[in-house]
Amino acid sequence: MSRGRRALVLGGLALLLGGLAASDVADREAALERRLGPVVAVVVARSPIGRGDEITSAKLSLRHVPARYAPRAAFGAVVEVAGARAGTQIAPGTDVHPGLLAGGEAGSEGALVAAGPGERIARIVAVGSADELAPGTRTDLLITRERADGGVRTRLALRDAEVVDVRAAPGAHEGDGAGLPRVALALRVSLAQAVYLAEAQAGARELRALPRPPSASRRVP
Repeated sequence: MSRGRRALVLGGLALLLGGLAASDVADREAALERRLGPVVAVVVARSPIGRGDEITSAKLSLRHVPARYAPRAAFGAVVEVAGARAGTQIAPGTDVHPGLLAGGEAGSEGALVAAGPGERIARIVAVGSADELAPGTRTDLLITRERADGGVRTRLALRDAEVVDVRAAPGAHEGDGAGLPRVALALRVSLAQAVYLAEAQAGARELRALPRPPSASRRVP
């Protein structure tokens, strides 16, 4: 075989092997994406935030992680957090979640959301429509958890809670009612309910807000 022909054959073989390698890499990447889920955004603190400080957009940034490893309680967009107040000191790089926000934070119109004696203002992110959960309305809250056998269980987590602030929450994490609207809610609750909601937000597969009609509020079902 002549030198020119040998070079041509080797060049063709190199192209073939390169194509096979690229195809193998693409298949591996696709399998990895299927296993880990799509990449989602998580809001983190860009700079130190002191307790009681207003959390402005400039103090926040986003990190992107596979949906499987995204904290379920974390916010997915800066607009969900901007304007709230910190309930504790937040270090740079910390994932921002409702448990870090104060009970007396700025509402969507900038007014202070205050808690009465024995009350707390709990912030959560749930499946729901901001148009149906205006401040002053009342809502029930469902919690869905994964069972050890791989199934899920849904139960009533909170009944007849007052909505004091609401914001649309763009995006959705895997398992959080993908494709359904999400809202960042501030609810007037007791201390025990606030603790329960913080635990639920951290470990639940999904929280879902069910707005009550006015006639159903303050009435035991």
